[in-house]
Amino acid sequence: MAVPEISIIVPVYNVEKYLDKCVNSILNQTFQDFELILVDDGSPDNCGEMCDDYAARDKRVTVIHQVNGGLSAARNAGIEIAKGRYLGFVDSDDYIAEDMYELLYNNLKNEDADLATVGFLDVYAGKEPVIKERKYLVTDMVGAAKITFEGKLSTISATNKLYKREIFEHVRYPVGMITEDAAVILDVLEETSKVVIDTSQKYVYYHRENSISSNHFTMKDLDMIKAWENNEARVLAKYPELVNVAHTRVCWAYFTVLDKMMNSSELGVEEKKKQKEIIRFLRKNFMFVLKNQYFTKPRKLSMIALRVNPYFYKLLSRLENGMVRKINK
Repeated sequence: MAVPEISIIVPVYNVEKYLDKCVNSILNQTFQDFELILVDDGSPDNCGEMCDDYAARDKRVTVIHQVNGGLSAARNAGIEIAKGRYLGFVDSDDYIAEDMYELLYNNLKNEDADLATVGFLDVYAGKEPVIKERKYLVTDMVGAAKITFEGKLSTISATNKLYKREIFEHVRYPVGMITEDAAVILDVLEETSKVVIDTSQKYVYYHRENSISSNHFTMKDLDMIKAWENNEARVLAKYPELVNVAHTRVCWAYFTVLDKMMNSSELGVEEKKKQKEIIRFLRKNFMFVLKNQYFTKPRKLSMIALRVNPYFYKLLSRLENGMVRKINK
């Protein structure tokens, strides 16, 4: 088999209900010169058998079966065997527009860029998706970092992008860390000199209702704070023009974790100790948040409530549950 232009890597775990739609949206791409690597990450349902069936029916499909190691381990396994000149990632419970990779590939090639991105189409059950105005721009590494940290025209997500393979010569996703995209975003961008940002909504992100696990706090959620504080430390050392937006993301991480804590039914001793530390940090950043263009009015109101009494913040947080999660896709 000739070397494919693109390798598309899909980690698969416990998604048999959604896998067909995901895989078919990839196999039916208008851009056809690709290999699809399905990484069965020890899935306990029928996903492993489904992956083998796809491979039997389409020679572009390769399957890896491995012991469960999490999203990062699955992506890394795909990277290791990928043959393509370019790499892409899709999450197995999402799906993509039929021309997503054609658009990404053409943008990347036309601009002689290292990385190309498209926008998300956010889908909620029973609601019409919001169609946004298309924007297109080409920027350098620092410009791409600023836009990505802002989280509006582009996000930290691995999945709505096409990468030159060379980017991943030295970059791997951190195994065991739940905010892997935030942890590697600077590593990825530092391997680029030119980035194409096209906000055409080609990656379909389905927001599932009643996702209890995504709302319940665990100590692993602190990974988000760690990742963004690490990014901020690197920015302070190398990219002074990004200091404000990097610290904004640190504050977002603290808010996101605190919201999860406030919406969890019971916190243990260690969790309560961490909660006090988080509240202390946010109170110290009171004026930074209030003067910051990136924070919404409801978020600034919740900041005032937190300064008055955490109980009032908790009430607002429960009313506005989910307000800050979207930016962390």
